[in-house]
Amino acid sequence: MNKNQLWQPTEDKKENSMMSQFLSKIAKKYNLADNKYNTIHEFSIQNISIFWAEIWDFVNIKYSKKYENVVDNAKKMPDAKWFSGARLNFAENMLRRRDDKKAIIFRGETKVKKEYTYGQLYQEVKRAAVALQEIGIKKNDRIAAFMPNMPETIIMMLAATSIGAIWSSSSPDFGIKGVLDRFSQIKPKIILAADGYYYKGKAFDSQKKLIGILKNLPSVENVIMVDYTGNLKINEITKGKTWKDFAKPTEKELVFEQLPFMHPLYIMYSSGTTGLPKSIVHSAGGTLIQHLKELILHCNISSDDTIFYFTTCGWMMWNWFISALATGSTLVLYDGNPFYPEPDALLKMADKLNINFFGTSAKYIASLAAANVIPKNISKFENLKVIASTGSPLTDESFEYVYRNWKEDVQLSSIAGGTDIISCFMLGNPVLPVIKGEIQCKGLGMDVDCFDDSGNSLIEKQGELVCKSAFPSMPIYFWNDKNNEKYKKAYFDVYKNVWHHGDYIRINKSGGIIISGRSDATLNPQGVRIGTSEIYRVVENIPEINDSVVSVKKENGDEIIVLFVKMNENYKLSEELIAKIKLNIKNNCTPRHVPAIIKQVPDIPYTINGKKVELAVKKIIQGLEVKNKDALANPECLKFFNI
Repeated sequence: MNKNQLWQPTEDKKENSMMSQFLSKIAKKYNLADNKYNTIHEFSIQNISIFWAEIWDFVNIKYSKKYENVVDNAKKMPDAKWFSGARLNFAENMLRRRDDKKAIIFRGETKVKKEYTYGQLYQEVKRAAVALQEIGIKKNDRIAAFMPNMPETIIMMLAATSIGAIWSSSSPDFGIKGVLDRFSQIKPKIILAADGYYYKGKAFDSQKKLIGILKNLPSVENVIMVDYTGNLKINEITKGKTWKDFAKPTEKELVFEQLPFMHPLYIMYSSGTTGLPKSIVHSAGGTLIQHLKELILHCNISSDDTIFYFTTCGWMMWNWFISALATGSTLVLYDGNPFYPEPDALLKMADKLNINFFGTSAKYIASLAAANVIPKNISKFENLKVIASTGSPLTDESFEYVYRNWKEDVQLSSIAGGTDIISCFMLGNPVLPVIKGEIQCKGLGMDVDCFDDSGNSLIEKQGELVCKSAFPSMPIYFWNDKNNEKYKKAYFDVYKNVWHHGDYIRINKSGGIIISGRSDATLNPQGVRIGTSEIYRVVENIPEINDSVVSVKKENGDEIIVLFVKMNENYKLSEELIAKIKLNIKNNCTPRHVPAIIKQVPDIPYTINGKKVELAVKKIIQGLEVKNKDALANPECLKFFNI
């Protein structure tokens, strides 16, 4: 057994997983040597059309007309055409269940509680869809949300997609410019907004920001307002209408528009910290089949499960999480501060609601550890099967924290992909062990590899994350992108006909994967490439340090490493501590990893979605302007990074 193995599924759990059932089916049907995961993964990338046809059947895609061809050319990137001839509707797949099973449980911190059965959700979506049609919304119109993560957001998304409109969302903690940078590109006809949101027990008004947004968004014909905090000022909102007046009871039927597989569903946005955000368009069919493959097989989610993901509507994990409605499971939505009123708030909620799948960010797990929260003192979490983490690489210390302080018998799924593919390249697996520091496996059907600069495959060496074959959830295009110029530049400029993702990774012989950070933020001292997460793993295990960000500075024709640290309360960066940091990095990494400069700062920059912003720090060091600061949660801290 691998000395770093932290968890191994029992034979009983393996055999009862949907992944095991699928692997056995494929092995038997196609007469393969065995039903081991790596064998079936290899089959899935060597037989792409066969594999995705099998997924279509296994996850039970609901359709009105079956496809004529799975894919025209799996090596054509971009522009591969998937499931031509098929007709389906995304919302219809989400709403196939219409009974008394709970569909949504909502908690707005300690202030608001709501619950919907699948039958009630269907009725609410019907009302909103009919109302949209009555005000003239039709196929391909854009509907945008400036909303907290609450039921009305899901209801409007499903209503929009039921008639073939295109959905785009942003969370209310974005600034006016951040929202306009996104929505002004797509010219929405409708905006859905709430009067405000809760954070740390306080109500924050969103309406002033909304008024500022509407002044510069002339395409908007109607603004639908949700009274969430009890402070709705509908008379101040131009073209405003309350949710109650909009989504009225109706005798009309909900008719699901039957659309091609590659009909646009979502417009997503890149982080926008280095320029105007890219408007990435994802298809209904591609999003649906990829999400169901991941949720049902890799996450083992069924109709018996209650699942939770801590996310906002401005992060692709919201879109991913919402797709679990198609499994008939119960979704738990949370809006607010995850540490309110106490750091263990979400853990107590998970225990009370018997959550089976708990999704969060790597930052949240690290913050629990820093706050000395011991989850197993709260509960045994007997129903908890999976803890999922994404947003940034999960450190070795966080792996150990989960198994030591939370639960021993749980699958810890570190997952990685992104907004660009609205899904995962690599993720968890209920039939494989969890190894400290590693993502369990490449996703089925994902032709993932690790390349050197010349495009050669690497095993057990660091290189670039690439994907060598097309997959259904690739963007269908970027909005307003002539001849796919921005699209091709974003992913296909580095390697010909190969998707270049921009992550620096290592693939082990076992199939496990380690992410070392963004390759565009990779350090290069003395010509040796170093992933930033290698340094974070050491630095953030030092008790005096709360957080850190690492970058480089050009000096005498080379790069020197610069480390910025945020100290824990009552600590200051001393000469002794600097020496300790350097020694720890040297002993745990290499002498090349040791920073030439270490500086204390009051805060570390993050995007609103919780991702560390290394590139903005790099720009400041280079004396360049950081654009689109509205994409940051704490832009005021950038002034401390001049050196």
